Amino acid sequence: ILQRLWPVLALAAVIAAIAVAASFAPAVLQRRTTQGLINLIAVVGLYVFVGNSGVLSFGNVAFMAIGAYVSALLTMKPAAKSVFLPDLPAVIAHAEWPTLPGALAGGIAAALVALVIGWPLMRLSGISASIATFAILVVANVVFGNWTSVTGGQNSLMGLPAYIDLWTALAWAVAAIVIAFAYQETRSALLLRASREDEAAAQAAGVDVVRHRLIAFVISAFLSGVAGVLLGHFLGIVRVENFYLDLTFLIVAMLVIGGRGSLTGAVAGAVVIAALTEVLREIEVGFQVGKTSIAAPAGTGDVILALIMLLIILLRPDG
Repeated sequence: ILQRLWPVLALAAVIAAIAVAASFAPAVLQRRTTQGLINLIAVVGLYVFVGNSGVLSFGNVAFMAIGAYVSALLTMKPAAKSVFLPDLPAVIAHAEWPTLPGALAGGIAAALVALVIGWPLMRLSGISASIATFAILVVANVVFGNWTSVTGGQNSLMGLPAYIDLWTALAWAVAAIVIAFAYQETRSALLLRASREDEAAAQAAGVDVVRHRLIAFVISAFLSGVAGVLLGHFLGIVRVENFYLDLTFLIVAMLVIGGRGSLTGAVAGAVVIAALTEVLREIEVGFQVGKTSIAAPAGTGDVILALIMLLIILLRPDG
């Protein structure tokens, strides 16, 4: 049993060691490590679908937004909702759920949406499927940005319970790794990976590719929804612009650079890119050499990440 479980135990141990080390660091670094763990959950959620199906998805950040908004609406104090969302239906306006049920509700809501929209979309393959998932992201951004009575539109939702700390993020990160590992060991995931290698051969052998893709898509959406919940409560606000292209690019880059074909690669990519992002952020902020301030131009970090991802795709497509 230990031989089968050692990969997930090793990953959990590495993540725990990083969190413990960060707990002795200044508060700023603790917050950045916490956000890094939240991003790791999002990357693991993306891996569940992309890594097992071979279909690159750009829509998981939409599920993060769904999770964040659902949890916000359920856990915010009624007084805060009356200020920011005066037109909410009464059943939501007066709700004040505990944080854990709110987080689970956010993940489940994202999974249910994935179940509905995934049934037709999972029939697509290759670039068509990827474009369809990007359409999900665009549609979600438009809906959340204009549904003023429920989401506040372009305004921020404030007053979320800020309960996410380093240890809460660590617990969810370990849970996400365990869920992803447990799924990839199932028969459904094995059949899905067979379709990833040769879809026509898998279908000829009787594999229901659409059903197995849909299962992975729903689990992926649940983990992404939870990541969105954690991000919203970590920041204390939910804004539609926080769940769009920038976050999509970051999460996809983490998965591609680490290796989208394995859980270990997904976790490694999240950790390495999180560390690299911090270094690049410091370079953009700059440092003093005597009386001279030296700093890289704004956006240098994004350019370097894009170049790294391009090199990985060209030289090491498996991550």
